[in-house]
Amino acid sequence: MDFKNLVETTVYKTLKSLKPFDLKTGLTSQRIIDASIPAGGRLFYNWATMPIGSEHLELLAQLAEEQQLVDKYQALVSGAIMNTGERRMVLHHLTRGNLLLGNQTVIADGEDKLAFYQEQLHRIEAFSKAVRDGNITGSTGKQIKTVVQIGIGGSDLGPRALYQALKGWCVHKNIDILEARFISNVDPDDPTDILTGLDFETTLFILVSKSGTTQETLTNQKFVLKAMRAQNIDGFNPASHVIAVTSKTSPLAKSNAVLDSFYIDDYIGGRYSSTSAVGAVVLSLAFGFDTFKRLLSGAHEADVNALEKDICKNAALLDALIGVYLRNVLQLPCTAVLPYAQALSRFPAHLQQLDMESNGKRVNRDGKLLNYPTGPVIFGEPGTNGQHSFYQHLHQGTDTIPIQFIGFLDSQRQNDVVTDGSTSQEKLIANLIAQIVAFACGKIDDNPNKQFPGNRYSSLLYAKRLTPETLGALLAHFENKVMFQGFIWNVNSFDQEGVQLGKTLAGKILSGGNSDEVLKAYIELFSRLK
Repeated sequence: MDFKNLVETTVYKTLKSLKPFDLKTGLTSQRIIDASIPAGGRLFYNWATMPIGSEHLELLAQLAEEQQLVDKYQALVSGAIMNTGERRMVLHHLTRGNLLLGNQTVIADGEDKLAFYQEQLHRIEAFSKAVRDGNITGSTGKQIKTVVQIGIGGSDLGPRALYQALKGWCVHKNIDILEARFISNVDPDDPTDILTGLDFETTLFILVSKSGTTQETLTNQKFVLKAMRAQNIDGFNPASHVIAVTSKTSPLAKSNAVLDSFYIDDYIGGRYSSTSAVGAVVLSLAFGFDTFKRLLSGAHEADVNALEKDICKNAALLDALIGVYLRNVLQLPCTAVLPYAQALSRFPAHLQQLDMESNGKRVNRDGKLLNYPTGPVIFGEPGTNGQHSFYQHLHQGTDTIPIQFIGFLDSQRQNDVVTDGSTSQEKLIANLIAQIVAFACGKIDDNPNKQFPGNRYSSLLYAKRLTPETLGALLAHFENKVMFQGFIWNVNSFDQEGVQLGKTLAGKILSGGNSDEVLKAYIELFSRLK
């Protein structure tokens, strides 16, 4: 497989020579309709208000072909070593279905990985049903009503975002819900807050750590155990209230301190793990396995869509290519993700990790310094709250910040009110459409303070309603977009060495700073507050 730096491609200079498409003069009703393509799971991607014309599309298609982007994706799902830094395969797609032809599969560590992931799903299905039906109870015989996930990074951000996103849909469908809470921060105020008022007899804790040695997670485990013992509940056994999601070889796998263990492996990175046992256990307990299975189905549809060679039929690939044009040709360093759905309030936080931990890299796959920008800074907040916060900068600031809007025709809970002739949901969609057009077209005014420059670029991911299938497709769309961009930039999107240095230094500090005078100085700084 041929990996090359972006600036070495034959079409890069030609792309740089093209002027951006002028939205103020070129945005037409026909363009808006024609610029929508399916993204799987009844989700659609619309790029009408991106600075892309027909010439740009032709060149982006050439870039995709020259960089062999779909071929690299096919190699990845076939088990090629794509995580070059750690010499590992990348198999998160396999957790939601096989993309290989015929009876092909991926073998690693002497086992069929598809069979391994499916086995874990079957175990999770059986366990979650037994808990929800009351056949597995707490140690004092009471039925489980609350689940608390203890993890950090990908063990927290993705599952937490998906739980928030699905809760309203499940309420409307009258699905019995076990409340889910999440502890992630080693700051003791986090577990203290989550554990306040919790009935330990009806709570099941999910300890998520692939290695079984994650410092923050194990510290919070001890915090929970201390709180359990402080209750002095007759007949209460802490081990009956803790399960683990970990690797087969970790200390947690066969620990007597947990009721059961469900397995993940090194071929699924934390930020890509929401469709593995990391997300499956908590979401299946909270909403039932059938709901999680529907999410997997939508993700698989998006994964299949990403195999399309035609960039105008491949939503994730086109989104990735346009993003590279924005980042490298137009030199725009940020992207805002703005969901017009309160259920997606934690989704931008998940995408921050997914994108910035994956493609925030300064060397290529061979370890050589790059001479062009890679992944953008990602931030976001749900609309319409964001309109009254940072949209001022987006509209009239000195920087152009591209936007990815997300919107749905119908609300999840189907509970609304009519005021001034329209429902709340209609007002929400009206605001979404208004913002897209305002950013693209701007406004001329004699008063400079009231002028809007326009040509502020955005895309739109949209569907009729936020369902499990649509959510799965949305999740996979962004995962595949990040993957394709990593291929284009020739970076390893599947390691995260940037988090390691801080961990090492924190260990030194906790042991007194050793001989590092700078660390000792900061220890002294805080010691003076005692």
